[in-house]
Amino acid sequence: MQTVTLIPGDGIGPEITKAAVDIIKAAGAQIEWDIQNAGTDVIEKEGKPLPDRVIESIKKNKVALKAPVTTPIGKGFRSVNVQLRKALDLYANLRPCKNIDGIKTRYDNVDIVIVRENTEDLYAGIERQIDEDTAESIKIITKKASLRIAEFAFNYAVKNNRKTVHAVSKANICKLTDGLFLNCAREISQKYPNIEYKEILVDNLCMQLVQNPEKFDILVLPNLYGDIVSDLCAGLVGGLGIAQGANIGMDYAVFEPVHGSAPDIKGQNKANPTALILSAIEMLKYINQRNTAEKIERALFKTLKTGNCLTADLGGDASTIDFTSEIIKNL
Repeated sequence: MQTVTLIPGDGIGPEITKAAVDIIKAAGAQIEWDIQNAGTDVIEKEGKPLPDRVIESIKKNKVALKAPVTTPIGKGFRSVNVQLRKALDLYANLRPCKNIDGIKTRYDNVDIVIVRENTEDLYAGIERQIDEDTAESIKIITKKASLRIAEFAFNYAVKNNRKTVHAVSKANICKLTDGLFLNCAREISQKYPNIEYKEILVDNLCMQLVQNPEKFDILVLPNLYGDIVSDLCAGLVGGLGIAQGANIGMDYAVFEPVHGSAPDIKGQNKANPTALILSAIEMLKYINQRNTAEKIERALFKTLKTGNCLTADLGGDASTIDFTSEIIKNL
């Protein structure tokens, strides 16, 4: 039995969390939940959206499943996601993007994994106002971070029977920063002779992704490019409603959907829990409950492919509860 921190979030978070938890329980997963609330709903009681108890719970349990959490606008609070990544050194953002039968898209045979460096680049937030007409942001790329994200990408390739890793950069312009990132990827690639290593400029990649996305396997990118390209790839396979994600470090891992908390449909039983379910499937694989993960995956994919019980964003009229019940039936 594994204890996992569960963060239900806010907005539609509690509804899709219940869906995922019910499915995981029905599938027979060996999990006990340590429920920790975070987000706008806890600010009034505890003064901030990410209380220290949440961090401590994840440090104790090592693994968390997290629903969307709203970042308050105009109240000075930093993003909960950014705080979690920094506090737990979750240096690798993992975003698998794969076509699913039943989800209509413009493309077929897309099966891309984006591995995004999560801790530095322009997202380090080192900015200053030089004068009233000029602002400056500093791009930080380090050897340590670049080596470990490249190692993560190649290691993931080996564990998941992947064939190719593309290192993505703009090293023709950013010769020192992106050049360092590329040199580190090249160094790590030498340790994995059975994985094909390629390089591509980020602008060329974006063009090729909308022309021939099936050509790509694993992409490893610095933070900013990874953020943009991962959403692009989500669009190739159906959008953020089916976009799973994970933030993984040496000691801890947080699995979560990519989409927001959608407060406009909160409590209306309309939300699509697919992205959180996919994130939970990835979590189960991570904690070596692969058989249960694959069981849920088959049931989810059967539900989507059959198409007779889908939420509104997927073209149906089913409620969150009905969609969840259909997946459980298909287990």
